[in-house]
Amino acid sequence: MRPLYRTSIVIGAVVAATAITATAAALAASGTGSSTADEQPALVEDYTYPGADQVLATYHVQLISGDGHIVITDCPPNVAGVIAVQSSNRVGRQNDGLVCFRVTGATGHLTMKIPEVYSIRGDGVTQTPGHKLKAELTTDAGQHSTVDVNPNGTTQVGIGTNPPGAATTLLQLDTSS
Repeated sequence: MRPLYRTSIVIGAVVAATAITATAAALAASGTGSSTADEQPALVEDYTYPGADQVLATYHVQLISGDGHIVITDCPPNVAGVIAVQSSNRVGRQNDGLVCFRVTGATGHLTMKIPEVYSIRGDGVTQTPGHKLKAELTTDAGQHSTVDVNPNGTTQVGIGTNPPGAATTLLQLDTSS
């Protein structure tokens, strides 16, 4: 009697598996089952700069990606409290070659392309020290360099150095406290 009992269990399992497979196939064919198209996309941060097209139209600079802790902003009249990037190119809201960024966290990262940069000013003011700032630049010839920017002053780069260097494109800003 025992072999018959085992055989019945095996046959029952095969029938159940077949029924489940047939039901799943029928649902998939009819489109009534859930599919990956019905599911929400995975939340994966790609660090793309939000509104990059609008920034390009307004400030004439290409912002590529970042962590949200360095954001483009209008330049205040005295340029204190923001990172100020000066370019001989017609960038900035006023096409005056001035683009400013505000640091919103203890650390920050922003990838961009601002051509013909010659000066970068840290965000420090007289009473408040600025963030430690590193700028990554490249020349048209492909020479990459990383510069420590004076947190409470201006650092000359590219054609702004003495003697003047090659024109540089600002590629990246990284800040820390």
